[in-house]
Amino acid sequence: MDNLFGILIIAIIGFLFWQQRRQTELAQYYIEQRCKNMGLQMISFARGEQKLKDHHGEWGWRTVFVFEFSTDGMDVYQGYIEMKRLRASYFYVPPHRIPEGCDY
Repeated sequence: MDNLFGILIIAIIGFLFWQQRRQTELAQYYIEQRCKNMGLQMISFARGEQKLKDHHGEWGWRTVFVFEFSTDGMDVYQGYIEMKRLRASYFYVPPHRIPEGCDY
């Protein structure tokens, strides 16, 4: 019985690690696509806080990913994306200088 409990714990930890990796990969993809669509250069990307509830009090694995981007290679701005489970629930790009030749 102890072996079964140990295997179950290891399986749950493995599943959570796998889900977290999928969430990180999807967040990076969403950030890269948003930066590409807006004509921005993504500089860095990092995982921030994690919670089991979102700001509305709803249950679900919530992770905030912070990213830095530049419009001209000189200025650096910081935005974030909030992932709830495996979906982007909120995307924040702060006010920034619009790159030349960009129509949006």
